Order: sequence, then structure tokens, then C-alpha cells
Amino acid sequence: MTKGDKTYTTKANFMLHGGDYNPDQWLDRPDILADDIKLMKLSHTNTFSVGIFAWSALEPEEGVYNFEWLDEIFENIYKNDGRIILATPSGARPAWLSQKYPEVLRVNASRMKQLHGGRHNHCFSSEVYREKTQNINRLLAERYGNHPGLIMWHISNEYSGECHCDQCQHAFRHWLKQKYDHDLKALNDAWWTNFWSHTYSDWSQVESPSPIGENAVHGLNLDWRRFVTDQTISFFENEIVPLKEMTPNIPITTNFMADTFDLIPFQALDYSKFAKHLDVISWDAYPAWHNDWESTADLAMKVGFINDLYRSLKQQPFLLMESTPSGVNWHDVNKTKRPGMHLLSSMQMLAHGSDSILYFQWRKSRGSSEKFHGAVVDHDNSSENRVFKEVAKVGETLEKLSEVVGTNRTSDVAILYDWENNWAINDAQGFGMKTKRYPQTLQQHYRTFWEKDISVDVITKEQDFAAYKLLIVPMLYLVSEETISRLKAFVASGGTLVMTYISGIVNEHDLTYMGGWHKDLQEIFGMKPVETDTLFPNDKNFVTFRNGTYELKDYATVIESNTANIEGVYQDDFYANTPAITSHQYESGKSYYIGARLDDQFHQDFYSELIKDLSLEPVFPVTHGKGVSVQVRQAPEHDYIFVMNFTEEKQQVSFETKVTDMVTGEDLTGEITLDKYEVRIVEKSTN
Repeated sequence: MTKGDKTYTTKANFMLHGGDYNPDQWLDRPDILADDIKLMKLSHTNTFSVGIFAWSALEPEEGVYNFEWLDEIFENIYKNDGRIILATPSGARPAWLSQKYPEVLRVNASRMKQLHGGRHNHCFSSEVYREKTQNINRLLAERYGNHPGLIMWHISNEYSGECHCDQCQHAFRHWLKQKYDHDLKALNDAWWTNFWSHTYSDWSQVESPSPIGENAVHGLNLDWRRFVTDQTISFFENEIVPLKEMTPNIPITTNFMADTFDLIPFQALDYSKFAKHLDVISWDAYPAWHNDWESTADLAMKVGFINDLYRSLKQQPFLLMESTPSGVNWHDVNKTKRPGMHLLSSMQMLAHGSDSILYFQWRKSRGSSEKFHGAVVDHDNSSENRVFKEVAKVGETLEKLSEVVGTNRTSDVAILYDWENNWAINDAQGFGMKTKRYPQTLQQHYRTFWEKDISVDVITKEQDFAAYKLLIVPMLYLVSEETISRLKAFVASGGTLVMTYISGIVNEHDLTYMGGWHKDLQEIFGMKPVETDTLFPNDKNFVTFRNGTYELKDYATVIESNTANIEGVYQDDFYANTPAITSHQYESGKSYYIGARLDDQFHQDFYSELIKDLSLEPVFPVTHGKGVSVQVRQAPEHDYIFVMNFTEEKQQVSFETKVTDMVTGEDLTGEITLDKYEVRIVEKSTN
């Protein structure tokens, strides 16, 4: 919903603060439920996701329903000035459903039927499960759709996984027939099945990839992953039918994920497709703060990248659906947040576009696998422990930031991230099997802009390129002719394009382009890559660029320069003194090709030059040192500036013009000191 120049994710016009609440675990403890309401007020929380895994409490037997406990929860939260995000319970079925309808259980890639248990162990193709989920969702919509406390639907939970049962094999073949117009030859051609005599002579022969069967036909693997995304979306669309029918004004989301160790986008589903079916993007963020393999600032940069990707999917504010106020329970070492980090990490989410800070979980479970996962309320049931007090401080801060809600960010720079490209490049049996690191490579190109406080959109190939001055497409291994044409049009119209090694190799079917590099790419860049050298971890080479020398690791592209300008050259090996970095004027725009994987200093120097050439500037300049990040959200008449110290030392920052601290109300100008992990949120009128 849009009001003026703000986009509101829900009908609430305040920052959402709260999280996953599981009262169904405590129905025999009315004293605990009463304490929850009191503690919600003390923690300055206002929004709770309920019902996520509550199916057995809602429908303990088939056709026998118990909604009274949920009625009471709705009323108690709403009377306490709270709001509710109601979840559909499909993420974990009750045991009676698995027992009576075993066809809802998944079959793994080795064709082994799974037992009841865990989460998401259900077949997305199952008509029975689709019927049952839609039925329970309809009952929820009928009962709570008009409740004034309901502000959003949370569909299932962290969709993931795949099923290889007979129903899914049938659905996959149907999907393929639609994709290839019932032309089996077209499928064989796209998958290059004459390799190893894998040609299909009947549709019934097509099976999903399996470790005990076919798993080396890359076109098959790629289409299977596409199918899994589409089938997951199909299941989701089935779930929301009664919700859209009965509550058309209540927005719908489902929580996206990221890999918690590398902090890269979740890989199993193509979120660029899924995003089109959601009203609001939400995601679950669990960075491993205070780890021993990277600096706090390095990790914060990665968090910023993921935030900018998920914000850019719909070009509007998103929601942080899950986070932890302390630690998690699935890392090898489950370290808790140090004092100050919870406020800082929460404000970083807002700085990049979130309109919520929500947690998993409100209260720690007493038993089972998540009893030691971080929560607002610990087993001591106290409001006096450190974690609870830090949550309350976040809540108090959010209450002063309501005018930030609905604001967005503008960007002149975009980095292109593509899920299908990552699937294909990881599947490729070539290059360095452990050094491809496509998402991590994009984060390295993102780093300089994050450090220089220049806003970046992390976009997908379907989005509009024309809105940007600079478009960066590292390691775009899989690229269709359609995308190549759009890149060409972007440069021709005056855009600046940066591409790197291992780009433009295969088409959308994962088939290599014949005759060398695509002719349109050769036109754009005025050169062509003729060979890719893959280095061992201990191999080194160097590239000279301008007046500097930079270390090369992992990959080096041998380049035939043609009409391109040579900007950098290799120092060693058989391609010494040949082009490593080129530039080329193409019609009204300019292109750069970086042929080698180079160190952070190169990216800093290269992009600093481009930033100057393209007049790229921060929205609001703040002078600061390394490890401090400044991010800005914009409204028509105000800028909201988040100044964040992601270091373990005090940092000096300087405001060139007067700003007002939104938390303390004081006016600030000139130099101030940020303590370790400190954040200041300031406001500046743009009139």
C-alpha cells in the first residue's frame, strides 16, 4: 500500500518489533501466558507472528478444531496494543495427517520414502496436502480475517527442499512438456543428451536428478532446479487462495533465507521468481557476529549486500521476519551477541530498508531442538537479564523512528545477482571446484561502495537496467541472448558496464556459445576472452593497473583486445604483458572487462576511479574511518541517516552540516565520537 512517496508494508505506520510467539507450547501454563503479556509491554514489543507450527494445536484430530486458545491470544495481544502476523501452519504437519495420508511425505533423491518428522517434510505436488493446507487456511481466514489486530499473513515458514516421488516425477514431466512445447527433440537438443548416449525416446524416461541415476546432464539439473522453484511457488499459490479471496487487503509474505555461515543468498530456490508472488519481502537474518574468521565490518558488509538484494527484489521496504537477540543453536560455536551489538545490528537492518525487527523467538522452548536458541524471554522468565534489557532498548529506539517507516533508498549503482547463474556455474565441471564463489565475488565488488556509503541495488536480470549509471555483472557465466541484448542496449544508451572473467560462457540451457564469445559481447567490449587459466591456491600472478601492482588469485583470462583500450596487463606466465583489464567506448556508453580475480585493493582503486568519473556520491556525506558505515533512507523532505560503528574501537565521525539525533533530540554538527558498536540515527531536512 502506498501513501504519498512512502510505501507501507502493512496498515501499521510504526516499526514492527516482536517476533515468533508459540503460545501453543504453553497452553497448560496460563501463568506463563499471562507473564508473556506483561513482558511484551516491558520489552517495548508490539507485533507477534503466531501459528507457525501450531497445526496439531489447531486441529488435533482430522476435522476436530480448537481455535479457542488462539482467539484468546489474539484478544490479549490486541488489548495490549499489539498486532498479529498470522501464519499458515503448513511448515510442519500433525502426525495424524502423515499417518493417514502417507503420500504427503517426501521421497528423497535416492528414491527413499521419508518418515514423519522434522519440518518441510511434505510433497509440494501432493493433492491431499494441498487440499488440507487450503482447508485449514480457509478456516483461519474466516475466523481472524476481520480481526483489527491482524496486519499480515505469514505463509508457511522458510520454504525449502524437494521431493522425488511419483507425483513429482509426473509434475516434472508435465512442466517440461509445457516448457518445450511437447517437443521431445527440443528437450534433447537443449540438454545435449546425445552425450553419453542419454537421448530420451519417450517422456516417461525422464527422471529427476539422482545420485543413483542421472546427475551429470547439466540441462536436466538446471531445469529440475527451475521446476522445484516453480512447484514451490505453485504450492504457495494454492495455500493463499482462500486468503486472497477472503482478506484481499491483508498483505502476504513468506520468510526468505540466507546461508548463515557465508552469508550469501539462499540457493535452493530462485527468489527472483518467488518475489513476484509476494506483497512484501521478508527474510530471516542470523549473521555469526564476533566470529574468528572475519572482522565485524566484513560481516556487516555481507549483511548489507543481502539486505540490498532483498530490498531490490520489489524496490520497496522489506521486513526482518526472524533474527536473534542473543545467539543461535546451530553454529559449531553458538556465541552470543556482545553488549551493544544487538542495537547496532538491528539498526543496520533498518538502514538498508527494513521496517521491522522481529525475532525467533519470543520465549525459549522448554524442550527439543530449539530450547537453547536465543529469545527475548529466557528460561528465567525475567525482565532483568542483559538480553531482555537490550531488546527493550531496541524497542524504545524503534518507537522514535516511526517517520522512517515506508521510506526507501535511491541508487545509481546496481550489481546483478542471478540464482540460475549460480546453479549453472556450481554445476560446471571445470574451473576451480572450490574457488568459483559467485555470490562471494559479487560481495567483493560491492565492498567499495558500502565502505564509501554509496547506495547499491542488487538486482536480477529481469529488472530495469536503465535506471542506473553503473551496472556490475561479475562472473555472469550463464547469460541468455535476451540478457545480452539488454546489456548492449544499456551501454549504447550511455550506461557503464563492468564484466569479469567467466562471463558469457553458456546460454539459458547451459549450452556453450559456439564460435567463441558472443558477437554482441565482442561489440560491447571491443575484445574477446580466448582462454581461462585456473590457478592452484599457491599460484600467484600480478596485474599492473595505472600505477599500481595487484595480486591475482584463482582465475586469469587470456584476452584478444581488438578495439578495446588496455587498462591493465599481466606480469607473469605465458600471458605476461598481455591485456588483463580493458575498457571500450560503445556508442554513448562505456564497458570494462576485468579478466582476473584481483585483491581488495584493486577493487578499491578501480571503483574509486569509476565513482569519480561517474560523479557517484553518498546521499549525505559523513567523514569517517574504516569500519564505519553510513546508510540513508529518503523521504520527500527528509533524509534519515544511520551512522554505524562496526569496529571494536572508538571512531571519530564528522557531520558537515547540522543534523538532529532522532533518539536523543540533540542537534549535532562537526566531529563526534562513536563508541564501540555505537549507532547514531540522525535526521536532515532536504528543504
